[in-house]
Amino acid sequence: MRELYLLEDEADENSWQERALCAQTDPEAFFPEKGGSTREAKRVCLTCDVRGSCLEYALHNDERFGIWGGLSERERRKLKKKAV
Repeated sequence: MRELYLLEDEADENSWQERALCAQTDPEAFFPEKGGSTREAKRVCLTCDVRGSCLEYALHNDERFGIWGGLSERERRKLKKKAV
């Protein structure tokens, strides 16, 4: 029974993903090839209601690729360094 509660908690924590604007957009924009533009993805993130939850998720899960919460992997690394 405890496992069921853990799964429900995890589902609640990630419910922001259903409301994320990127879920309604071309996923390739959020995972550009090396050297590719991140402008389109960041523009979508600017107006997204769950941007903070997205960024928190990426930082907590050490996401190394893509645009999360409006930040690139490099920008997230810098943010983490400042926090330490």
